[in-house]
Amino acid sequence: MDEPYREDLAFVHDAGFTGLAEAAAAALLDELGRDGVTCGLVVDLGCGSGALAQRVAAAGFDVPGIDLSTAMVALARRRVPAGVFRVGSLLSADLPPCVAVAAVGEGFNYLFDERQSADAVREVFGRAFRSLAPGGVLVFDTAGPGRLPGPGPHKTHAVGAGWAVLVTAEEDAARSVLTRDITTFREVSPGAYRRDDETHRLRLLAPVEVESWLRGAGFEVRVAGAYGQTRLPAGATAYWARKPRR
Repeated sequence: MDEPYREDLAFVHDAGFTGLAEAAAAALLDELGRDGVTCGLVVDLGCGSGALAQRVAAAGFDVPGIDLSTAMVALARRRVPAGVFRVGSLLSADLPPCVAVAAVGEGFNYLFDERQSADAVREVFGRAFRSLAPGGVLVFDTAGPGRLPGPGPHKTHAVGAGWAVLVTAEEDAARSVLTRDITTFREVSPGAYRRDDETHRLRLLAPVEVESWLRGAGFEVRVAGAYGQTRLPAGATAYWARKPRR
């Protein structure tokens, strides 16, 4: 199993790309608040650097998290000292009794874990359903076909204080696989930058397929193209899966 988000990419992601997780946290808190749920356990699968966990924990919830990246887990532990974060796969994570499960940031798509498959994702949905309290929610997003506007390659870049990132992405429609070649530059001393390269591959999941898996697990399902006012990128879909109250 390859480890994604090594030290420099984890740093860059935390510095410049936490907006979606923060928006998802706000939307989740709104969802729980409408149900009168103000405390309990919220499991953060693919927790990254803890951006979602930080906001949810600040609202009074307990937030255990899991991520494949050692560097991301270290950042999450610094962000949320009271949280419990560990390195591991969201596909095999134990899910304790909880009021919500979150998996924000296309975590179910990534192919770093060789166990990633339709069956493995369905098994997570089943475990989540069994672990959630009646009325509890599973919220997550996935990348689907059309995540890129055409086969590509598509090149993007971003810069911040002491860092830059370049991404070349290509979608293989026949295999339903998205590949991102990511190059980071991080300032390690004044004027001196360190380069690192990672390749991320994602299995694209059709929304109609994901929705059918959720309903098969017993959930009531709502799909969305945004977390609150924060729109998801083209080809990405958010899912709100609720365990019936009875």
